[in-house]
Amino acid sequence: MAGVDQTPLHSPLHQAHEKLGAKWSDFGGWLMPLEYAGGGVTREHRAVRESVGIFDVSHLGTAQVSGPGAVAAVDAVLTNSLERIGAGQAQYTLLCNEHGGVIDDIIVYRVSDDELIVIPNASNCTTVLDVLRKSLPETIAIENLHTQTAIIAVQGPDSAKVLENLNLPSQMDYMSFVSSTFNGADITVCRTGYSGEHGYELAIGAEHAMALWDGILAGPVDVLPCGLAARDTLRTEMGYPLHGQDLSPTISAIEGGVGWAVGWNKPQFHGREALLEQHASGPARKIVGLLANERGIPRHDMVVKALDGSQVGIVTSGTFSPTLQIGIALALVNADVSGEVVIDVRGRDLRCTVVKPPFVQASPKN
Repeated sequence: MAGVDQTPLHSPLHQAHEKLGAKWSDFGGWLMPLEYAGGGVTREHRAVRESVGIFDVSHLGTAQVSGPGAVAAVDAVLTNSLERIGAGQAQYTLLCNEHGGVIDDIIVYRVSDDELIVIPNASNCTTVLDVLRKSLPETIAIENLHTQTAIIAVQGPDSAKVLENLNLPSQMDYMSFVSSTFNGADITVCRTGYSGEHGYELAIGAEHAMALWDGILAGPVDVLPCGLAARDTLRTEMGYPLHGQDLSPTISAIEGGVGWAVGWNKPQFHGREALLEQHASGPARKIVGLLANERGIPRHDMVVKALDGSQVGIVTSGTFSPTLQIGIALALVNADVSGEVVIDVRGRDLRCTVVKPPFVQASPKN
């Protein structure tokens, strides 16, 4: 559209990435590092699985929702039940449309009964906040902190050592958070992440991001900067969905395999009637894992076929697993599909076994 500025946004850490020789890609309107020179996706991936890696995920949205009864008001919009968590805890939840399709998957941090921090995906931040503004009472304020906040993910078995070296708290439960300070600046330390490993996400004011990044890299633990390509291979190995591929406004929470993030006994949330109907009847489609039985790499949008050649679905996420050294995929297929299928890889059939993710044994809760 004429007159619309298409210039991508830059992270507060953009200059640090340039110095590290980042290869760039657009993520939801943000120019972010895909991988770094001299490392590559496999090395970065393995650093997280075996030791520790850090990611700049400042492209993720950040918004403060506050006012009398903010938790109850937001709970009437999003699928999961905020009654399941207390202050200082985080929750994975969904914003759905009237058909049960997923507008976005979101992490919500409950600060108090009257305050939450909402973390949507980068490309959906504006949409999510628009829906909340239309759905919440006027007494509830929504402040968009997207460009004012930097988020650094510290992920891997040695991630606690990194925080301890910075005198930051590390001994909290999975999906919880605490407030602290770094060099006099307020920082929120969250026991969350998207890699499947023990890890944290550090949220700090954008003006303090470079000092935090440098402090992490200067510590006694060997920390490897990782791009978002490794973040994608890590999350795919765990079977974690990516919005826009494995979840979307046309793929429901149940079809996408995240029905566990729905508070089925809640009296109200967006998409409730459609999801209850689908929950009762069973979905016609479902997300499954596919493990390649031979050489070949599944990719997004490749056709999935039964052994008789009939199309039964489509690959939503596909990659080469650095851990397993084989192709893996998430695919949206007919609900009755099981056993063995084939993926059309540029005209060649790649035989795969239908499996239940995760593909690797890892746990962020450890």
